[in-house]
Amino acid sequence: MKVYSLSLLSVTPTTPAQATLLGTSQDLSSFSFYQRSSVGEFMTFFTKTVAERTPANQPSSVEENNYKAHVFRTSGRQAGTVMITDLEYPYRPAFSLLTKLLDEHATLLANLPAPSVAPSFGSASANAFGGNPSQAAAGGLPPAQKGKLEGTLANYLTKYQDPKQADTIMKVQKELDETKIVLHKTIESVLERGEKLDNLVERSNALSAQSKMFYKTAKKQNSCCVVM
Repeated sequence: MKVYSLSLLSVTPTTPAQATLLGTSQDLSSFSFYQRSSVGEFMTFFTKTVAERTPANQPSSVEENNYKAHVFRTSGRQAGTVMITDLEYPYRPAFSLLTKLLDEHATLLANLPAPSVAPSFGSASANAFGGNPSQAAAGGLPPAQKGKLEGTLANYLTKYQDPKQADTIMKVQKELDETKIVLHKTIESVLERGEKLDNLVERSNALSAQSKMFYKTAKKQNSCCVVM
């Protein structure tokens, strides 16, 4: 079993929703050195896509090829957490961790500016956390705040590689009722009607030309890409 990525995002309540990556941690050690940059970009793309397109307050797992994105968005905090794993990873420790992350960072999330009153997410979040707009623009948080968050995510990413150990650590928490988790067999099922993953990839400014070519090649070969 493997955890590839763990992320915390701010998600607007608008339609369509817009997700801003506050912090992320990835483990791409199972991929070749030359693939990691492209795979890492797709991890981020996949994370934001499912965060924007899954309903709030509805734990969801989205399967795509050999990967699964566990997603939990909350409407009250306008935030979301996403964990990308292999297909074998169990649901309970995944969603226990996603809930734990939202609870532990409740203060941070509460201080994020409301999109409706903020001139821009980057400048407003910089003011909220004592930074400046240029510092916050890239990741939604000033560097010091983002670094601390990503350190926490990296620790959890390592700890939760072993779901049995992680679940033992969290046994005092209320167990999540797995019957309430909505399962999606492909990412296409969470896209809006008429949307195609190929088109989203082609239009994405977050993906380099190299990553787009990698996606097309991997899709043809049915190999090692997160969102084939």
